Amino acid sequence: MRREIWVDASGKVVRFNLAFINREIHRGDNGRVLGYDSQHGVWHRHHLGEASPVETTSFDEIEAKFEAEVGAYLKGRR
Repeated sequence: MRREIWVDASGKVVRFNLAFINREIHRGDNGRVLGYDSQHGVWHRHHLGEASPVETTSFDEIEAKFEAEVGAYLKGRR
C-alpha cells in the first residue's frame, strides 16, 4: 500500500497518490493493482493497468472509495 498526500499551508490536499501494489497479481503499471491519483492535475483511477477519470474532486471521497475497494478486493481473495 502506498499513500502519498501533499497539502498546502492551509491543510488543503493539492496532490495525492493512493495505490495498492502487488506484482504477483499484476505485473504491469509497476505492480499497481488499484490506485487513485491526481498526476498532471487530472484526478483518475487505475485498475490493472487501465486508467479512467473520476467524477469527484473531494479527496475525502476518493480516499474512502480507495479504502473500500481495497478492502473488498482483499476480502474477495481470501
